[in-house]
Amino acid sequence: MTLEKIRKGLFVVIGKEGSTKDGDGFIKKLWDDANAHFDEVAHLAKKDEQGNLVGVWGAMSDFSRSFKPWEGFFQGLYLAGVECNDETDAPEGWNRWVIPAYEYLKVEVEGNDTFMKMLQYLKDNDLTLAGAVHDFTDPRTRKNYMFFPIHKL
Repeated sequence: MTLEKIRKGLFVVIGKEGSTKDGDGFIKKLWDDANAHFDEVAHLAKKDEQGNLVGVWGAMSDFSRSFKPWEGFFQGLYLAGVECNDETDAPEGWNRWVIPAYEYLKVEVEGNDTFMKMLQYLKDNDLTLAGAVHDFTDPRTRKNYMFFPIHKL
């Protein structure tokens, strides 16, 4: 596994929200909806100096919306969206989440077992999750990552 320890300050994601209570395939449905209507939020997305999107996020939270890990790692909320400027409000039909600042272990997704391998890595290294794990796609490289929060900043 390719790991990198990073610090990321508070950030905003605007996207389509759903929950595990919505049934099987709900995450794919959220992404289909978000992608089909991306033009509604494209102008709000945070961009780098070259005009590229900064990040596409599959943000997660427990049902209390306190960004704790999903209950049993199987029950919780999911937001399929794009990183936006901090002061941005969500348009109608979209949701805005303010993700707290954390120190993360960022790991490239190398297969369906990446999450379970990382949980074992945390255990083996006496680390605990400080919050919910987030999915991240780097728009420049199209690589997928998981962000495992290990310390709240």
